[in-house]
Amino acid sequence: SLGLECELVSMKKDVKRQVDLDFAKKGNTPAFSDGFPLLLISEASLNDLNNRLKTPVSMNRFRPNLVIKGCAAFEEDTWKTIQIGDIFFDVAKPCSRCNLPNINQETAVKEQEPMKTLATYRRGAKTEKNKVFFGQNLVQQNQGALSLGEAIIIIERR
Repeated sequence: SLGLECELVSMKKDVKRQVDLDFAKKGNTPAFSDGFPLLLISEASLNDLNNRLKTPVSMNRFRPNLVIKGCAAFEEDTWKTIQIGDIFFDVAKPCSRCNLPNINQETAVKEQEPMKTLATYRRGAKTEKNKVFFGQNLVQQNQGALSLGEAIIIIERR
């Protein structure tokens, strides 16, 4: 029991939303996520950001599905294919961020940070210079189960 009133929702089997074909294969579909099925961020990347902020923010501001530890800050930017347990993942693209991480979840007040600071060193180049990136969008290649504490294997780097 969750101890609170809630509803279970699901996607109809005939509803298919194609992931951006510039970064994924035909047939890769998310369900309730925004653009890609999964978002991965390393603890080291958040620590790097928090070392630049006056007031640190928590990882849940960025809503990742997978949080990795034991790598260098932004090392996830260099990965192309990874494996966790029996599941292989394509690291599709950096996640361009909206301003939602600027909303303080405790007070519901919109703040300037962390996007203001991220924009000073995580801004895109050339045609994406108006976007700020933090985390990596993933597409799984196969079905399987994930467990807390599983090792990540870097299969291929960019």
